[in-house]
Amino acid sequence: MRFQTVLFDLDGTLVDHLPAIHRCYAHTLPLLGLPAPTREQVRHAIGGGLEDAMRRFVSEAGLPRALALYREYWDRTMLDGVELMPGARDLLNTLHADGVTLAVLTNKHGPSSRRICKHLGIDRLFQGVFGAGDTPWLKPDPRLTAHVLATLRADPATACLVGDSPFDVETARRGGIGGFFLTTGVHSATELRDAGAGHVFPGLAELGREGFALMPEGGAPQPAASAPRDGPRGPGLSNSVE
Repeated sequence: MRFQTVLFDLDGTLVDHLPAIHRCYAHTLPLLGLPAPTREQVRHAIGGGLEDAMRRFVSEAGLPRALALYREYWDRTMLDGVELMPGARDLLNTLHADGVTLAVLTNKHGPSSRRICKHLGIDRLFQGVFGAGDTPWLKPDPRLTAHVLATLRADPATACLVGDSPFDVETARRGGIGGFFLTTGVHSATELRDAGAGHVFPGLAELGREGFALMPEGGAPQPAASAPRDGPRGPGLSNSVE
């Protein structure tokens, strides 16, 4: 069974945006009288959406002001230094040419995500870019996955998610879809496997060759990979849970 729909996380999966994100936290927190966080502190805070991450640094009372300062600066600077992950453009182009339906499923702000995809010239490859604020839900809520699949008219049995975090592992598991996971973001292979990931790759090129079997080294292009079925807890995931 071929994958007919592939959902991609954005930050850490398709896009390297950590420098811009860290820059915004380093701008925002000193304005509130707080120390600027290190890159590693920001790296380990993000993944569950801006509000969840900001709560790691500010009190609940200070959250509205922090979000307002962050968003104002973010809107002005988000495109400064944003880059595609190695292998992203080739993988997207190959899957698109193979007739696979592609979409972005992210906890990043929806309008920002669409702006970034357009800036990087990959927006034309996606049937949709779904992010925070576009629905009442965030990953890993299965209602979000169901909404995205319904919008795309996609069958969960032939859909998978590519991501880089335990949020993505749980999203795939709870959404009943396949999952492939990368160590290109903020989590190690051990962390991903501990969260339940059964298919972990060091990068998008390896995912394309070994996960989707699109272009094995030294060989001709092959059909896209079959939907993985690793255990009773969900397609593409091992039996362990987060």
